[in-house]
Amino acid sequence: MPSEKKQCEHYARFCAALEKNENFQKFKAYAEKILGLGNNSLEKTIAIAVALCLVCAVLVSFAAVALKPLQVNNKELDMKKNILDVAGLLEVGSDIDAAFADKIESKIVDLETGDYVDSINAASYDQRKAAKDPAQSVAIPKDKDIAHIRVKAKYAKVFLVKEAGAIKSIILPINGYGLWSTLYGFLSVDADGQTVQSINFYDQAETPGLGGEVVNPNWRALWKGKKIYAETDQPSLEKGLITEADIGEPALSLIKGVVDSSKPGSQYQVDGLAGATLTSTGVTNLVRYWTSKEGFAPYLRKVRSVKGAKS
Repeated sequence: MPSEKKQCEHYARFCAALEKNENFQKFKAYAEKILGLGNNSLEKTIAIAVALCLVCAVLVSFAAVALKPLQVNNKELDMKKNILDVAGLLEVGSDIDAAFADKIESKIVDLETGDYVDSINAASYDQRKAAKDPAQSVAIPKDKDIAHIRVKAKYAKVFLVKEAGAIKSIILPINGYGLWSTLYGFLSVDADGQTVQSINFYDQAETPGLGGEVVNPNWRALWKGKKIYAETDQPSLEKGLITEADIGEPALSLIKGVVDSSKPGSQYQVDGLAGATLTSTGVTNLVRYWTSKEGFAPYLRKVRSVKGAKS
């Protein structure tokens, strides 16, 4: 084959060039010297150990570079899976990429104004990375940083679930500190910007069996139908973990124990995580932060006004 012949010629030229190289000849002579030493030689032991380290380092570096595209693809696929899951669109055995492309639209939102930003490519925008870039983020005033995240990106990526051209639900990225870790997840709300569909945390390191129950499907199911913003002034409840909320302000919170649905205000309450008070408080804080005017409140207000204008 011509191509194989050409490869052999290139290899032959490479070997010939190595043989003419002075440094290669020195290395070759030293290698022969080392191999000629006895097995109990300290110099031989050190030289072989160093050579093995160098070979392993090269192999690890090569593997890291070669596998990076696969790792990036798997990360993106997992993110799409989590978004479909919180949207209630994940089907066992389905094509994740195809389902996401067919049912989800990504948009960039200016958190300050609540407007869409078309000048930023939503497909490539990384909100977590942007939050670490001073040019793309803002520091959160200490008195407003109830989620304990210190900084936030100026722009956020939201995901719209559309049906017959109309917005069916909105998926918001949320994050905040729990007991041991920063929890990253998604909050899915109806197009009214008020009613919760689901919540999902895809990255967290809370205590397994306690705070780690934030990923338990049974607990996540308790969020469906809950209300975000107080429709009347909500006083501090007896079992509440968070203080009262004024009308129009975020009121959704976890409580100690089980919600009594017969009592007023239960529409703003979710069962707390048993034995995980600090994680429960952290979840309440992060949800309240990201649904406040510091987070997505300006955007959700505009979504509601557009929906009201169309109805």
